[in-house]
Amino acid sequence: MRNIQHRLIDAPAERLSTLLDRLGTDGDRLWPKPAWPPLILDAGLTPGSRGGHGPIRYSVTDYEPGRRVRLAFDPATGIDGYHELLVTAEGPERCRLTHTLTGTAQGRMRMLWPLVIRWMHEALMHDLFDNAERIAAGRLSRRPARWSLWVRLLRRARGASR
Repeated sequence: MRNIQHRLIDAPAERLSTLLDRLGTDGDRLWPKPAWPPLILDAGLTPGSRGGHGPIRYSVTDYEPGRRVRLAFDPATGIDGYHELLVTAEGPERCRLTHTLTGTAQGRMRMLWPLVIRWMHEALMHDLFDNAERIAAGRLSRRPARWSLWVRLLRRARGASR
């Protein structure tokens, strides 16, 4: 599986970098909570730090302050791979936030990824991109992300709401 999503944001990369550096901490404004289970890392973005969100578990493998964080999935998650957030400057007043998920689904995740997890993951990432743009640029350049009917049904089945 390979899932890449990005958002261009009309703000300097430094502004977004500050948000990235607080990911998984008490000062995290990027992660879309309370709509989604909080991202918790036992030692922040330090390589080796372990944690996750909801049932998805991983550990920090690489961290370049202000630029990139890579998290490898715990084998018990059923994904052999990683996901990564990357901030790149596109000019003095524009940057790109990219999220890449790469891996191989194993066991029951081979069925869960295409039917459930992929759709929930994409909805979460669009909410995260909205937070990034709202905070870094001070506004959204588009309408806020809207969950698909499938995501709303899946969340209702799990007892979660917006």
